[in-house]
Amino acid sequence: MGTELVINATSHETRIALIENGTIAELHIERTREKGIVGNIYKGRVIRVLPGMQAAFVDIGLEKAAFLYVADVFDALEEYESLLYDGKKEHEPGGEPHATHPDFKPLHPIEELLQEGQELLVQVSKEPIGTKGARITSHISLPGRHLVYMPTVDHVGISRRIEDEVERERLREAVERLKQPGSGYIVRTVSEGKSEEDLLSDMQYLSTLWDEIVKRREKSAVPSLIHSDLDVIQKVVRDIVTEQVDKIIVDSKPDHDRIVQFITTFMPKMKYSIELYEDEEPIFDHYGLEVEISRALGRKVWLKSGGYIIIEQTEALTAVDVNTGRFVGKHNLEDTILKTNLEAVKEIAYQLRLRNIGGIIIIDFIDMEKEVNREKVFGALEEALKSDKSKTNILKISELGLVEMTRKRVRESIGRMMCEPCLYCEGRGYIKSKTTVCHEIFRELRREMLDIRGVKATVSVHPQVADLLYDEERRGLEELEKKFKKRITVRAKPGFHQEQFEILIN
Repeated sequence: MGTELVINATSHETRIALIENGTIAELHIERTREKGIVGNIYKGRVIRVLPGMQAAFVDIGLEKAAFLYVADVFDALEEYESLLYDGKKEHEPGGEPHATHPDFKPLHPIEELLQEGQELLVQVSKEPIGTKGARITSHISLPGRHLVYMPTVDHVGISRRIEDEVERERLREAVERLKQPGSGYIVRTVSEGKSEEDLLSDMQYLSTLWDEIVKRREKSAVPSLIHSDLDVIQKVVRDIVTEQVDKIIVDSKPDHDRIVQFITTFMPKMKYSIELYEDEEPIFDHYGLEVEISRALGRKVWLKSGGYIIIEQTEALTAVDVNTGRFVGKHNLEDTILKTNLEAVKEIAYQLRLRNIGGIIIIDFIDMEKEVNREKVFGALEEALKSDKSKTNILKISELGLVEMTRKRVRESIGRMMCEPCLYCEGRGYIKSKTTVCHEIFRELRREMLDIRGVKATVSVHPQVADLLYDEERRGLEELEKKFKKRITVRAKPGFHQEQFEILIN
């Protein structure tokens, strides 16, 4: 089976699923009221400089101030050039800004580069995530189909995913020859094998776009949006659709026509098949994607062998735990553990990509005694992550079976986008047991009965807690009645939270 792009577009939400060999590999969601802002360019004003953090907050017109780190501020060309990678360290377009490289050392502290009230042109590099505002950079980059244009930097970089040295040199020479003096480009992976005509077409389009941005900046107030990046459909088509994508299926006629026009304009040589889905059955139901999306929201994922993985997202990191579950193996314990870990590797790589989980990730594999087995699992994880477009860094597996890794995150994960903390447990994942609530009630009754005089007490509780108080915990109520010589009445309140109770003494 080939690769397909299935697009479900409505007035309130757009969902795009990349299907590889019959399985959903990536899911992109954009809601009309929560449209992504990565790639947008703003004219902003510095509202606070923090020397202690070597960062600044910039008002770009959003609800929360944007965060600008010193490494993303360039006050001179030579300063930016000092942090550019050499030919062996060039990064993939869409990856972290060069300035986040650990070897980068700013030439000046941020208080010398920025002052409160200063106006500057910035671009969003990371969506607001959780309680954090958007991360921005003053280094503007404009992605095209084949190239990423850096209008303020005289530099040519080649995607690290293009491994053929002859092809890398051909592309470098072509871009150096075609580009305008003082401008910079990063050659994207999709450029491999492309002609100079394709590259020149991209350059002309991006150069015109930058000229328009400069004109708008001069006329715009502060803060204001200067340039909005493509919507999710155009962005996915631009970045994902290659010769390997056999078919695009979309259920919206206007979006079908837009895709056709977009590809005709920017990818005229590409052979493609765009199909308008017009059946009554919803398109995601037809392709069996709704089930996969629901599975991607669960914390437990079963493996075919009977083992399973648990995925827990926290504010600081994501923990993945591997368990043998129902799988008991056939030969010995070490073989059973190895097979479970190797199966889990593929599922973990798949789930990280599908759920768009980023940041720090800790994987707790089942402990393996043999070093050779730990190497097998680590090698399998590296291989499984090669197909992931997001940049990953992996540390060697420890003797405890732990793997520490990072995955680039520029937008919310599917779980955080589609879900919200449970109002019942307040995001803890657990609530107090009914027995625990009963014992809390007994302690509170002791306090109340000591301090307040009265003849009886009325306890209002959740119905299931009331059943427990009438049954297994009845003895506790009787002891309190006998000790304080007061009658205790229990009332069931269907609308109460399981942990909620009220005591009235009268």
